[in-house]
Amino acid sequence: MSFNTLGLSEPLLKAIKDQGYTIPTPIQKQALPVVIEGKDVLAAAQTGTGKTAAFTLPLLERLSQTHPKMGKKQIRVLVLTPTRELAAQVAQSIKNYGKYMKYSSTVIYGGVGINPQLATLRKGVDTVIATPGRLLDIAGQEGIDFSALETLILDEADRMLDMGFIHDIKKLMKMMPQRRQTLLFSATFSPDIKKLASGLLKKPVLIEVAKENTTAEQVSQVVHFVDKSRKRELLSQLIKTKNWRQVLVFTRTKHGANRLTKQLEESGITAAAIHGNKSQGARTKALASFKANDIRVLVATDIAARGIDIDQLPHVVNYELPNVPEDYVHRIGRTGRAGQSGEAVSLVCIDEHKLLFDIEKFIKSKINKVQIEAFQPDPDIKAEPIQNGRGSGQKRRSENSRKRSGNNSSRNNKHKETKRRAQKTTP
Repeated sequence: MSFNTLGLSEPLLKAIKDQGYTIPTPIQKQALPVVIEGKDVLAAAQTGTGKTAAFTLPLLERLSQTHPKMGKKQIRVLVLTPTRELAAQVAQSIKNYGKYMKYSSTVIYGGVGINPQLATLRKGVDTVIATPGRLLDIAGQEGIDFSALETLILDEADRMLDMGFIHDIKKLMKMMPQRRQTLLFSATFSPDIKKLASGLLKKPVLIEVAKENTTAEQVSQVVHFVDKSRKRELLSQLIKTKNWRQVLVFTRTKHGANRLTKQLEESGITAAAIHGNKSQGARTKALASFKANDIRVLVATDIAARGIDIDQLPHVVNYELPNVPEDYVHRIGRTGRAGQSGEAVSLVCIDEHKLLFDIEKFIKSKINKVQIEAFQPDPDIKAEPIQNGRGSGQKRRSENSRKRSGNNSSRNNKHKETKRRAQKTTP
């Protein structure tokens, strides 16, 4: 089957050819026709299988087939993503595939000034790609109009739930028209995802192209047991002796990412860190340098697990295992994309044996263990509890959401009080 058989117009087929693609992936084969028909979709597929194109291509096709009801451009398509990096990735995909079409789009996320975003929205755009938090802030300032919205897409919906965006999403849903097409794309299905889908989707077409909670077959996985104090030494040795040129390394905490980046630089390995405490400019610069091979190592927290799209990224390293097994699948899904092979290496200390057990239980598979002789763990070291993890991140996200809501409420109350006093003193 080729893209020519999926109902796409010539401008899109030409753009697909420019990108070097000829055969659609399984998720694309199934999703494109039903999305073009205007049906709701609940889709699950492993990361790196072409989910983004599975919704951007048919949405661009629908934009070309229909026209807004009013003269001024209004938002007809909204894509919600959990991270800034993923929002930028989706925006780039829409730009690449829509290069021969007439449409306008913008990307909305935090970490940058809100006023330019408000100005762009006031001029009118067809498509908005946004993170929930910033979009809700803009909606709170009456800076966006959803009345003409035709299609809503929740990309990586499971990650949005993990990051505590569910309340923001529900608030946004109340502002949108009931009659719309809704697409929910996720790397995994879970009870929470199915519950969310039941409240948003109407008679959705269910698409699942991989077994639940599995990892991509083209990614080779290996575990090296090592003492926690020697992980940095082992990582440096692997990078240098195996001549790895492009390595994505995951740590559990922001502080750990900064510390490891500094240590790698001191050992002569070019590296940069990317995490939530970095400014958007710094995150964009680090990712661009990594993609351009100007640095060998990008050290990231799980914020990057869904936002880095490099077709031929060869190596992913779990410097620290994630506390939640699903995150392991998302992390190693950054390699082995678009049919390419990849390698996922996990450096596991005594503290993380339980985490490794949980991951293998989740993916229903044993990971190959290879012991490096010079890094045999000390048998006298006892396991210690792991304090930091995604759970604490969720708590902070929830607290931040409440804080933002509280600030908005406070501003509104002050505005109402000022208005009341003005009315009272007006003759």
